Amino acid sequence: MYVTITNSMNLLLSLHFLAATQPSVALAQECRNTLKATYTSPIAAGGWTYRLIANGLTRPRSILFDNQGALLVVDANSGIKHLKLTDDGGTCLSVAEKRTIIDSPELNHGIALSPDGKTLYASTADKVYSWAYNGSAAIVGDRNRTLISNMSNTDHTTRTLLLSSKSPGILLVSRGSASNIDEAATRQSTGHSQLRAFDIGSLGENSGPLNFPTEGRMLGWGLRNSVGVAEEPVTGGVWTVENSADQLRRNNVDIHTDNPAEELNFHGHLSDSNKDQGGNYGYPGCFAVWSTEGFPDKGNMTTGDQFSLNPSRTLNDTTCNSAYVPPRLSFQAHTAPLDIKFTPDGSEAFVTFHGSCEWCQSSIVHI
Repeated sequence: MYVTITNSMNLLLSLHFLAATQPSVALAQECRNTLKATYTSPIAAGGWTYRLIANGLTRPRSILFDNQGALLVVDANSGIKHLKLTDDGGTCLSVAEKRTIIDSPELNHGIALSPDGKTLYASTADKVYSWAYNGSAAIVGDRNRTLISNMSNTDHTTRTLLLSSKSPGILLVSRGSASNIDEAATRQSTGHSQLRAFDIGSLGENSGPLNFPTEGRMLGWGLRNSVGVAEEPVTGGVWTVENSADQLRRNNVDIHTDNPAEELNFHGHLSDSNKDQGGNYGYPGCFAVWSTEGFPDKGNMTTGDQFSLNPSRTLNDTTCNSAYVPPRLSFQAHTAPLDIKFTPDGSEAFVTFHGSCEWCQSSIVHI
């Protein structure tokens, strides 16, 4: 069973893959959950079914299960909700009890939980906090602790958190750009458009917060807005999905409808440093091609190749493809990937797309 979230409809959905051998009677069983959607319902791919399990939320952004099986929801501009679930099989989930465990309008996206289930992490636009957490009682400690600070932006204010399962105590934090084309992202010292790993496990009891732009381990920069971050569960490889730029022009020709591509990027493994780690992925000077139809001065470029907006002697299509890290996979322009999840054996990944333009549709893609 997988769970996904949409932030525009104020709801949570449970999704379930139906194996070919599953009895059809399972679909017909009665479910105590009788919630009905008040909007045009999503369309499930063949072999999948889903059910609405919660509504009445403000702006649900991120979710995770705690060690007791409860669902924790970052409700942006509100706080963190604790949903105790009743599972009657398949997609038949219902909320037995809902409570706010952290009342904080600052919290807007990131959430993580320690392996022992006793420490909860969440992010604002500027900081990462931790709380003592008691899953059995569904409560947090009276005081929080600031672990990481100095991440404030004028745009792209979400800070995705991922606590590594392969490297205990390492917290990954993704920070996007401050604007559509953010020239500050060309300087590492600003901390803009970067993915960093922080060893929070080694922090002493009285240690002050870590400074995002100057501390932590650089996993990648030149990443416009990598909202989805995942660790492949078998090898420990770190992957992100990136939301690329809008309203681009190349050599004064409008290319924004079908370019640039959104990206799936690889950042190596936390267990070692290698050529796949700490590289520059090109933004804001280089972008990936999605469609070459009507693309000016395309030469031999194909989907996934990197291009410069206004080629010059110092930054052109050749340098974009030789000096910067290319995406491992390119997605349709403006589909806005928001998350990536792997199956336990690491053989498949699922990417959710929000869609940032009126001609794009929200979807989940299976890789």
